[in-house]
Amino acid sequence: MAIIKCPECGHEISDKAPFCPSCGVPIAGKVVSESTETVDSKDDGIEQCTNNENVQPSHNNKIIIGVVLAIVALVVGIGCYFYFSIQSDKELQAYNFAMASKDSQVLQSYLEQYPNAPEEHLDSIQAHLDILKKADFDWTNALISNSKSALEQYVTSHPDSPYKAIAMHKIDSIDWGIAQQNNTVEAFELYLEQHSEGEHVDEANRMISSINSRTIQPEDRLMISSIFNGFFKSLSDKDEDALTSFVNPLLSNFLGKPNATKSDVVTFMHKIYKSDVKSMTWQLLDDYAINKKEVGTQQTEYAVTFSAIQTVVSQDNNTNEVKYKISAKLNNDGRIYDFNMIKLVE
Repeated sequence: MAIIKCPECGHEISDKAPFCPSCGVPIAGKVVSESTETVDSKDDGIEQCTNNENVQPSHNNKIIIGVVLAIVALVVGIGCYFYFSIQSDKELQAYNFAMASKDSQVLQSYLEQYPNAPEEHLDSIQAHLDILKKADFDWTNALISNSKSALEQYVTSHPDSPYKAIAMHKIDSIDWGIAQQNNTVEAFELYLEQHSEGEHVDEANRMISSINSRTIQPEDRLMISSIFNGFFKSLSDKDEDALTSFVNPLLSNFLGKPNATKSDVVTFMHKIYKSDVKSMTWQLLDDYAINKKEVGTQQTEYAVTFSAIQTVVSQDNNTNEVKYKISAKLNNDGRIYDFNMIKLVE
């Protein structure tokens, strides 16, 4: 038993009393139940308050976590964007570099380094690589054959090949070798026609000049024929001025006389016209044997031998023919500076 206060009037009574003697309010079992109910109510309030306090922080945490996760996702997304953007730029640069390259190793390296590149890039690189491999195969065959036609076909089929310069060098060398082997003006002129900017242009021109300096050209033969026809016609006409115009002022030899002059030539003309000679003619047989050689810078010497028939009509109209073998030398100006005649006995 316990002493409690009446919940109505505050009078102290026993908790076992059925009712308050002072105000008549039921006590026994009532006060305790109310107290318990009050306590329970208080407990419910406390629990509710506690729950309310717990619920509020949990909701806030979810918001914070959501915001953090969103920020993290954004940062990761931005990072991935820049990463893949950089990777894409590197791939594009590598692609452009490989497509511009003529080295198959560069293209093969791209395929190995960027297996996940755009399909159109991979296809283009592979096609370009196949072309280069085909060019390498054709080059190997052309190189082994060392044939001008094979090398020319290679250059035609692969005009942008890195081996084009080597192929052109080999073609140039082949044609130059042929020109040297033939060793004619025509052969060297053909080389120049085929290789106007070839490696041996200067040498080909020198060879043409050298051969021409030794080879009798039609114009050489015409000049020589004209000089000797003029010389012997002057003898027939007894024309001193014309005769001396065909000889050098100083002759190394004239009919066996060394260091002869033009006057020695005139003396010879008068000597063969004896008093009983009515007329004299010379017929050149055009059997010229000509040797041509260089004797200095742009200086040419012609050594000539030929036959001539002298026909002499005497004052009493008798005709006498004599055949001579003539050897002479002409300088670069087309003047006779060495002259000999030998009578041929038939």
